[in-house]
Amino acid sequence: MGQITRSRRAQIQREATAIRMRGQRAGHATERIVTELRDALPEVSALEAWRLALGWSRAQAVDQVAKVYIGEGLHPPGLSEAMLCRYEHGQERPGVEYAGMLAGVYGTTRQMLGLAPRCVCGEGRRETLQHAKAITDSYGADTVSGGSHDDEGTDPMRRRTLLTAAGLSIPLSLLQRFDDALAVPALPDRPVEPAQIARMLRAARRQFDTSDLAALMATLPSLLASAQETAERARTPAGWAMVAASYNLATESLNKIGNRTSARITADRSMLYADRSEDPVAKAASARALGMMLRKHGRPDLATAVMTKGIDQLRPTGLPTTAHAGMYLRLLCARAYTYAWAEDRERALEGIAEAEHAAARIPAMKPTAEPFAALYRADIHLALGDAGTALHAARDLRDHMFPTPERRGRLHTDLARAWFQRGRPEQTAAELLMACQHAPAEVRDRPSIRAIAVELVDRHPRVAGVRRLATAISRPGRVG
Repeated sequence: MGQITRSRRAQIQREATAIRMRGQRAGHATERIVTELRDALPEVSALEAWRLALGWSRAQAVDQVAKVYIGEGLHPPGLSEAMLCRYEHGQERPGVEYAGMLAGVYGTTRQMLGLAPRCVCGEGRRETLQHAKAITDSYGADTVSGGSHDDEGTDPMRRRTLLTAAGLSIPLSLLQRFDDALAVPALPDRPVEPAQIARMLRAARRQFDTSDLAALMATLPSLLASAQETAERARTPAGWAMVAASYNLATESLNKIGNRTSARITADRSMLYADRSEDPVAKAASARALGMMLRKHGRPDLATAVMTKGIDQLRPTGLPTTAHAGMYLRLLCARAYTYAWAEDRERALEGIAEAEHAAARIPAMKPTAEPFAALYRADIHLALGDAGTALHAARDLRDHMFPTPERRGRLHTDLARAWFQRGRPEQTAAELLMACQHAPAEVRDRPSIRAIAVELVDRHPRVAGVRRLATAISRPGRVG
């Protein structure tokens, strides 16, 4: 590829963004948008076109690759924005492993990226993943011996890899069974009545609220299959709404543990059943779940459109119940956060202000609604890269303001993210330890938070609290 001037590169970026947005508004698949990009911009390689079609910056693409490695129990690779730039411009060619990982993250094949192997290889990637599986199978479902985390004489990469994989409370076999159940649901032995489905759903929600993610992942296949079979038999709006709620719970749970592929499937199904229910609350809840997953997949424009539709369906109801009002608030907050994630500062701050105003107008929910919105404001400032303002926004939030262990754990992991962004390891460790006291899975089983904990253990082993944190993420159980 010939040398491209800086001004032409900026023009390519603008034109690519316009092509992507037109394609997304028209509902075109990513592959079609890639074709449109390459037809209009012949200077753009296939590899770069796929990233542009997804609307990702190079930093976001590198981050997505790192998260996949972390989710598989591996040390994140050395892929950088500069390396990706060289790959995209044909100055270097990625190896088999990076080519395969980029294809997986972009949702395509190496051939479509122009990175088809020059020989029959692939063994390196399989060996790496087999190594990760061996580590996780050895440690993931069992308690790891406490031992001492020796700071001297230990290879940091090995320690980081083991700590990332060890102590996970959700075995790979359990996740595989869930994926299998999505493809072929195991029907109940005998008919289940709607009242029983409602009880099962409440019990599963309690598992989520207590952050008992391993038990919940074991429960969900039966709940989903039973709810779907019962709804198909009864064919009532309430039945469809319960199926939608069950799939929404699955989406939230899968999102926490980083299983985005399955979460996208459950989010789509929740939308299907919510539409059949014709219940505005069910539709809004499913819109929030799908919007959240679209954002995770790098589609913020589509995510905000889906959430806006849910808001517009709820608003005319007048919000007659706390369920209506609560979901309205959650959607406003989620949409504002999505704007922040897309670096649209103005609409993000306008959106969270609207949510805070709504929270203040809900008397029955005010004690929990206002702290909920305040924590979202902190998260929005964090997403906008302003950790100091995020900490200021959360300065008055306390544990007792949040009704469940999961929410209290989330308070402290969000504060930990802010301190981590500011480069304060001691405060980060303290917040992660507080999160472990309320909901250990929020630290141990959420890949993004676990990665922060692992980095503290790797880089700051002598900082106060880090030794206890190492034990907490290596061994299931609460921190005393």
